[in-house]
Amino acid sequence: MRILIAEDDLTSRTILSEVLKKYGHTVLATQNGAEAWQVMQQPDAPPLAILDWMMPEMDGPEVVRLIRARQTDRPPYLILLTTKGEKADIIAGLKGGANDYLAKPFDPGELRARIEVGRRMVEMQEALVLKIAELHRALDQIKTLRGIVPICANCKKIRDDQGYWSQVEVYVRDHTEAEFSHSICPECMKRLYPELEPNKE
Repeated sequence: MRILIAEDDLTSRTILSEVLKKYGHTVLATQNGAEAWQVMQQPDAPPLAILDWMMPEMDGPEVVRLIRARQTDRPPYLILLTTKGEKADIIAGLKGGANDYLAKPFDPGELRARIEVGRRMVEMQEALVLKIAELHRALDQIKTLRGIVPICANCKKIRDDQGYWSQVEVYVRDHTEAEFSHSICPECMKRLYPELEPNKE
């Protein structure tokens, strides 16, 4: 998974980057909050970011607030990296929009576990977005059948959006998941095959 790191301390940034690469992730490292914010505004921004709490130009919580203010159907998973141990600070960070936090100096095992939680959340979010898109496509098809459908008054063919005329069953098949099983109704049976009509006493 692609992960952004925002850490102003070179040593911490290097260690964090190497640990994540060891676990198979692709890392994009930035040195401050302003750089991280620029990256996270891009269309191909990483789906997960680890942001140091204290950074020059823009701190971690501020970057979190800016990211959360953006309208997107794929919100990134944000982890605050902090030396702050006060519960009030941690609560404030989570209330500000962070998904999780990790205390420095971090334990590699704990980091890996928290990244794994983030990865699952990102994948669930992506699956939800795809499902919503699928539902929208289905709704569009339903709306097509609910609208005005041009039909020939004589042969009952239907004109589609491209101007082509097709049989009713073909049109319905192409716009729904319905399948047809042909038969003959009683009225048509009388008209087409009167000799098969039972004798009436």
